Amino acid sequence: MIPSKQTREPVQPVVLTTERLMLRRWRREDIPAMLPLIGAREVAATTLRIPNPYTQEDAEKFLEYCDGVWEKDEGARFAIFLRDGEQLVGGIGLVVNRQHNHAELGYWIGVPFWNHGYCTEAVRAALDHGFATLKLHRIYATHFANNPASGRVMQKLGMKHEGIMRQHILKWGEFMDVEMYGILAEQWLR
Repeated sequence: MIPSKQTREPVQPVVLTTERLMLRRWRREDIPAMLPLIGAREVAATTLRIPNPYTQEDAEKFLEYCDGVWEKDEGARFAIFLRDGEQLVGGIGLVVNRQHNHAELGYWIGVPFWNHGYCTEAVRAALDHGFATLKLHRIYATHFANNPASGRVMQKLGMKHEGIMRQHILKWGEFMDVEMYGILAEQWLR
């Protein structure tokens, strides 16, 4: 059954907390901390949609998009901070398709924060939010085949490998294979 707007909690700016992280709505004042992290070529190389270079204008357009996602009840886009709220670590979001009651999960972590488990912790919080608060039926995510670390995050959290889309994305002049993972509410909420 697909929840109606009246039966599910409204999608409002929320703060999610984990043991080490705080996820909150992006703000304009985050741009100075965001640019050096998201602007790293290594980050862009591991993501499907982040360009390089990443400019102030890109950041402003992204934040406008994020505001629209919240206002139109089309998902949730969060900045990921260390729990004290002082240090930006990355970003994460769910883009919801209400017709099919599913969402695409996307995330990035700044290079200085790789290999600390922050991504797994943030994805766990986003999955909890998607299933418990947004009442989604399914959440899926993709990653480049040459970024197995992202796949390990998905596997650790119980997402199932659903296939490979061969040469699916053109990134920097090269067609890249994309791996797809998904998880259902009934699997997550057990």
